[in-house]
Parts: sequence; C-alpha cells; structure tokens
Amino acid sequence: MSRTPSLYDPINEYKPFAPGIGVVDGPFEYLTMAGVTLPLPFSTRMTVVQLQNGELFLHSPIALDLELARHLRSIGSISHLVSPNQFHYAHIGEWSRAFPDATTWGSPGARRRARARGIDVRFDDELTSTPPPAWGGEIDQTAIPGGIFGEIVFFHRASRTLILTDTIINLELDKISEPWRSAAHLTGMYHPNGQIFFGMRLPLLLHRRRARAAIDRVLSWDPEHIVVSHGRCFEANGRQVLDRFFAWYA
Repeated sequence: MSRTPSLYDPINEYKPFAPGIGVVDGPFEYLTMAGVTLPLPFSTRMTVVQLQNGELFLHSPIALDLELARHLRSIGSISHLVSPNQFHYAHIGEWSRAFPDATTWGSPGARRRARARGIDVRFDDELTSTPPPAWGGEIDQTAIPGGIFGEIVFFHRASRTLILTDTIINLELDKISEPWRSAAHLTGMYHPNGQIFFGMRLPLLLHRRRARAAIDRVLSWDPEHIVVSHGRCFEANGRQVLDRFFAWYA
C-alpha cells in the first residue's frame, strides 16, 4: 500500500509549541479490530511539558525512538507517562521499560482495555478529574465524558495551552487520502474549523450534566493554544475556537 502523506514531518523530533511545552509527531499507526489490522493509517502526536522541577510530562507517548529519548533527557527527566484515554496508551509500556523510574498514569478504563487486548503495560496510578500533586501546581485537568472515547484533558497554565487527544479532530484534507478525506469532510472534522470527534457527540448529550460541568471548567481556563492529537493544532485564539465548538451544546 502506498504511504499516505499525512505525517507532520519531521517525525520523532521535539518541536517547541509554546513556552515550556512542545510536541513530537510520530509514525503512522493502524487501527486493529477483532485482531485484524485495517488499512486506515492515522498520524500520532505526543505532547511534552517541562515542569519547573525539571521533570517531563509525556502526554500520549508515541512509539519509542531512542534518539528522541536521548534528546528529551537533555531537556529534563522523563518522569510522567500519561494515557489520556482508552486508546492512547499502547506505547507507555515500552517507554516505562526504558525509563523504569517514570510513573505511568492510566486514564479510567485504560488498564482494563490493555489487559483485554494483551498489551504489555502497567499503570502505577489512575487519572481523575483532579490533578495530582506531581503536577497540580502547573497543570490542571478534568474529564470529558464521551463513552469509551471519553478523555482526561489538561491545561498548562504558564503557556495557556489546552492539551487534547481525540475530543477535537482538525484534519488537513490535503494531507490525507481516501477514505479519511471523505469521512473528515462528512463529519466536519477538518481544518481550519475542525470539529468534536463524532464518536463523542452522542455521549456528550447523554451525560449532559457532567459534560456541561467539564466544558465550563475548560472554558474557565481561557486557553490561548490548543494541542490536538490528530490534525493541525490551534496556535492562537483558543478560547474563540472552543466557544465555536461548544456553542451547539449551550
């Protein structure tokens, strides 16, 4: 199969995004259902936050790359490996084996899903809507209900950056091939406007009270930047972007 030009090159390279925070775009991943790998590639992205104590917070770790790991160690101590939802955890195991002193943080349901899928990963602690002392002074967080797609979202206060996984998808149509291009167009999940992931829309309505509380908390952070895992990030005007996303919900 030909390579889909959807990677944000260069891959496996730390790219500064805002003060104290950067992103690393990784190689393609492929969806697997019932043990069958589907020919549907999607891009991957890890977010790296430099805490004031010199520790690094790795959100949604991509496949381990040794050269990347060496570079990150020159920035700080790889201390926190974070699974934000039930789908972005597959590479935490390999990072934790390379950095056994790092704490692994599982989103609700990630431990059970990993066990069911036979993925070798251990989680030292579980994330909640309340940030732990390890980063609570610098990063806030809350839980967005979305059924199996629900996720813990984070806000880096110093840079005013909201860190998302799949809540918002913002694919660039000229960087993806079929059937992703048509699917993105039909669901509205494409740049420059992006959209809430279609799999989360019904659960957000069904859990309206919890969703409203989470959305109000996210809006109260008044972010300037938004990192997403799939597609183009929002480098400015984050609060206006969120107002547009959640207008239908109000």
